[in-house]
Amino acid sequence: MPGSVGGPRILLRRLREVMAEPESAQKRLDKIVVLIASNMVAEVCSVYLMNGTKELELSATEGLKPTAVHATRLRVGEGLVGDIAAHARPLNLADAQSHPGFAYRPETGEEIYKSLMGVPILRSGKVVGVLVVQNRTKRHYTEEEVEALQTVAMVLAEVVAAADLIGAEPDEPNLSRQMPYHIAGTSFSESIALGHAVLHEPRVHVTKLIAEDTDVELKRLEQAVYALRGSIDDMLETEDLSHAGEHREVLQAYRMFANDRGWLQRMLEAVKTGLTAEAAVERVQNDTRARLQRAADPYIRDRLHDFDDLANRLLRQLTGVTLASLSANLPNDAIIIARNMGPAELLDYDKERLRGLVLEEGAPNAHVSIVARAFGIATVGRAEDILEHVEPGDAIIVDGDTGEVYLRPSQEVIASYSEKARFRARKQEQYKAIRGEPSVTLDGEKVALYVNAGLQVDLPHLDEAGAEGIGLFRTELQFMIASTLPSLREQIELYRAVLDEAGDKPAVFRTLDIGGDKMLPYMNLSALKEENPALGWRAIRISLDRPALLRHQIRALLTAAAGRSLRIMFPMVAEVAEYSRARALVDKE
Repeated sequence: MPGSVGGPRILLRRLREVMAEPESAQKRLDKIVVLIASNMVAEVCSVYLMNGTKELELSATEGLKPTAVHATRLRVGEGLVGDIAAHARPLNLADAQSHPGFAYRPETGEEIYKSLMGVPILRSGKVVGVLVVQNRTKRHYTEEEVEALQTVAMVLAEVVAAADLIGAEPDEPNLSRQMPYHIAGTSFSESIALGHAVLHEPRVHVTKLIAEDTDVELKRLEQAVYALRGSIDDMLETEDLSHAGEHREVLQAYRMFANDRGWLQRMLEAVKTGLTAEAAVERVQNDTRARLQRAADPYIRDRLHDFDDLANRLLRQLTGVTLASLSANLPNDAIIIARNMGPAELLDYDKERLRGLVLEEGAPNAHVSIVARAFGIATVGRAEDILEHVEPGDAIIVDGDTGEVYLRPSQEVIASYSEKARFRARKQEQYKAIRGEPSVTLDGEKVALYVNAGLQVDLPHLDEAGAEGIGLFRTELQFMIASTLPSLREQIELYRAVLDEAGDKPAVFRTLDIGGDKMLPYMNLSALKEENPALGWRAIRISLDRPALLRHQIRALLTAAAGRSLRIMFPMVAEVAEYSRARALVDKE
């Protein structure tokens, strides 16, 4: 039965036998589509693979005209097959030809087939092809059949990758990797770093996909997940992270992902279809990656990297691969290069030897960026295509002030930045020497100098700068980096830490300034559409429309102050009435 649990298991066993046969890749693919069609009780099974021109090429079929193989090609987004590739999601249609996206190709002979089910063939979260089954009758395939086809597609991805069936660009000498190269990215953490490139490659390649004993694989997976959770708990207890701070909050959110029961359940279900524990982790992560990469919300897309990190750590638990070599082989001036990474991955490196971080993707408020700032690591993100141009060991300069990256810099650039780094160090020493001096203008006017802050990592700057207090503490940052609304206790702890650090110096707390470009992912603040939200429904007006939120924050501030002097600022007040209403809530608390 195609929808039964035994169906995919039997098919996977037969696929394993075909994969072991000493035949050409094309013959193996031809046998695989016959096996899938038979198991799924389908009259057609076709495999479309991405070729060198990024088109979906019909590479094998059972049921369509053999002459169409390697002749029929579709662009990504063209037809139903192209739609599956474009959105990286399954398509299940009882009457495919009535779908507006259906593209008729007479050379295939598929006009006699009504129903269609297709799934993306994913590898490392990227679409490398599409697997399709079809029937003459109008048939709606069950969820179990869709799940089974997705499992088979994952195995198929490894088959075509191992056989080099996925199209690639012709190999040409890449002279650009030998020449100086400049990339303008985005500053995520200010500082300047000169060093040598280290490619971040934590990924474990899964080679054994099909399980021999499902019960054994289920037990292995559960044990690995428990070990993973324990390792994250241990990390949170290390000396660097045992105290409160926004980087600790990031890892607490990370621990929450690891304890997500839905994540574990999806992997267990994948094992039950006949995959090994490692393949199940990969399968679930491929699906997660494909979905999150296409999410419109940038916050949701950023969470992908946390799940990537979790999946890679879980694979290392299962395979016994350790990351000890990361720090053991790290040069003394290491600059890590990655597409993106999770915060815990960054903490795997020896911070004493880590000078900088360059990411192809990322965001300033992503978890890894927050951790990098907490440890003063020069970080540049959105450095487009850096992985295409860098080689391990390349000399590299990271300008975290301007967001610029220089690969294989010329001697002139090295000399310029070396002087800039020395000048920066000298200026820091000069600032440190005069930080206790009174701030007075040349004509004798005293000027009070304060620091701005928003996270606990900013607090040491109060003493470092010799400031007279905290002129503005942006309370919304705690809300923006959290995955859920901070509790009253969490707010009290942060505000108390700020007041303790300030001591006798003044600290001004600004209540929540959200709205406009500062949205909280867990609150629906988009109900009111405006042409200019930055001047409309935001800050104090949102707080007054959500008085419980403002009262909660005021209560935390008053509790943290515990009788000490407390200064509160209301943001974006447009009229006296708004101030009066907000002040009344303070008096009420």
